[in-house]
Amino acid sequence: MDERALGKDLDRQIVATHRRFVKAMDGRLGSMSTDSKERYFAVLSALVAKLETAEKPMREIMHEMMTEAASLILQELQG
Repeated sequence: MDERALGKDLDRQIVATHRRFVKAMDGRLGSMSTDSKERYFAVLSALVAKLETAEKPMREIMHEMMTEAASLILQELQG
């Protein structure tokens, strides 16, 4: 598979996975506690805000998200 075809296939897989993610989260929201929803929203909204900064490289976004989300993830695991 050439580079262009590989890129298009990965794009397709990413879009399909995003759709699966939204469906899965829609199914979970009703059973999540308010505290869990608040932590999830904090992580999700921070990620989206970073992704909207087009000039920021994905590597930098991932590094920042790992740092910021670590405490929220630990709270969720302990809850």
